[in-house]
Amino acid sequence: MKLGMIAGNGRFPVLALEAARKAGMDVVAIGIKEEASPEIEQLASSCYWISLGALSKLIDICKKEGVSQLMMCGQVKHVSIFSSIVPDWRLAKLLMSLEAKNTDALIGGVAKVLADEGITLADSTLLLKDLLAPEGVLTKRKPTSDEERDIAYGRRIAGALSMHDVGQSVAVAERAVVAVEAMEGTDAMLRRAASLVEGKPLRLIKGSRRRGHLLFDVPVVGPQTIDVMRETGTTALAIDAGRTLLLDRDHLITLANAAGIAVIAALLTD
Repeated sequence: MKLGMIAGNGRFPVLALEAARKAGMDVVAIGIKEEASPEIEQLASSCYWISLGALSKLIDICKKEGVSQLMMCGQVKHVSIFSSIVPDWRLAKLLMSLEAKNTDALIGGVAKVLADEGITLADSTLLLKDLLAPEGVLTKRKPTSDEERDIAYGRRIAGALSMHDVGQSVAVAERAVVAVEAMEGTDAMLRRAASLVEGKPLRLIKGSRRRGHLLFDVPVVGPQTIDVMRETGTTALAIDAGRTLLLDRDHLITLANAAGIAVIAALLTD
C-alpha cells in the first residue's frame, strides 16, 4: 500500500519524508503550492503540486498513484481559507454544505469526500513517533511555583477552548488569560500578549485537541517557538505529552536552557 502526504508549511513534512526515506518507504508528496517547501521534491518518491482548494486534483493524483492512505503533515494557515483559496467545484460544494468553517468541520468534510473515493486519512505523526514530547520536565529548570499555578490555570482554559475549535494556545500572566490564539498563530499571539502586559512574565500553554486521533492539527513546537518566547518575556512552556511534536528537539532544548525557559509536558487529562 502506497502512502501519500499532503504537505503544508514548516519542518514537519520535511522531517516526515526524511524518516520515510530512512525506513525505505515510498511516499507520494502532494505539496500545497502556497505553503510547502520545495525541499519535499528531493525527499519524496514522487511529488505533485496543487493549489489550496484543488480537492478534485488531489483525488485524481491519489488514484493515479494508487494511494489509499493520506497523511496531513505541516500547517496550512487557516486565514488562507479566507484570502488565497480558490476552491474547485468539489471543494466549493463542500464549503457550501458546512455550517461552520473551523478546522474540525473543514477537515472532517474533506475526510468524508476522500473516504467516498476510497482514500482514508492516516495518523499524521505515523513517521515521527519519536518526536512526540515525552512526559516530564524537558529542560534543566523546573517551573517555579508561580509558573506552575499559571500553567495549571492555562491548561484548564486551553482544554475548554479546544472543545470549541479555537486556537491551540493561550498566554497567561498572574492567573489571567492575556491572549488566546486565533487564526494568527502562536508567534503572533505571543507578541500581541507581550504588548498588553507591560513587561510582566508570560507563560505559554499549548494544548492539543481532545480528540481520540492525531489525523490533523497536531501541535508543533520548534526552535522558533523558543526564540519568540525569549523575545516576548515568556518564561515557561507547557505542552501535552504524547500529542505534541518537538521539531529539532535537541536544539530547542538547548535554546530553552540558554534562555532560562522551563518546558514541561504533561499527559492530557479529562
